[in-house]
Order: sequence, then structure tokens, then C-alpha cells
Amino acid sequence: QVQLVESGGGLVQAGGSLRLSCAAPGIIFNTNAMGWYRQAPGKQRELVASIASSGSTDYADSVKGRFTISRDYVKTTVYLQLNSLKPEDTAVYYCNAGRKEGSGYYAGRYWGQGTQVTVSS
Repeated sequence: QVQLVESGGGLVQAGGSLRLSCAAPGIIFNTNAMGWYRQAPGKQRELVASIASSGSTDYADSVKGRFTISRDYVKTTVYLQLNSLKPEDTAVYYCNAGRKEGSGYYAGRYWGQGTQVTVSS
């Protein structure tokens, strides 16, 4: 069974930073775009950031300028750097392997288990 393994979540004060990691099997990582989603309690899961195999990136308006997605082909890991965190960023964050067409991202069937990010005010 394919597994995407996330880590790096935690509790942080508003204005703080976290770095999330998602390790993927090489065959999945090398042939897919990668995306980070989040789901807050009572809300739908939303796409936060995506990165193509080429390295091109896109972000939700709510996180532009604060979050940065990157990928490491040696470690077959995708990262999400979260800076200037706000209480409204509190959610479970999930990584996904999918496909990217232009600025659009289409989720694939491989998901991580989720990592909790909690931002206190």
C-alpha cells in the first residue's frame, strides 16, 4: 500500500513558523505533482499549495506570501514552510500526489494521514 508520511505539525503561537514534511515513495514522487491540503473543523478540505514536477508552484490566496512549498528529489519529500501563522491556519494538513495542469491541481488517490497544526492567538 502506497503511503505518504507527513510530519512537522504542532502547536505554535500566532506569528510563528512550522515546516511540514511529506515523504513519498520514489515512484510516486517522481511521476506526480504534489499538493498540500488542509481541513479545519466543520469545513471542507481545501487546497493550500501545489508544486509540479518542474518546480512551478501555486498557492491559495489566503496563504500567498506566507507559505512556501518545495520538493527534494533526493529525499523524495515535499515540504510546506508555514510562516506568519494565524489562528485561522489551524487545521489538519494533508499531502497528496496528483497532477497539475497550468495553475490547476487535481488530487490523486494517494494521501498522507494528516498532521495537526494549531495556532494560538
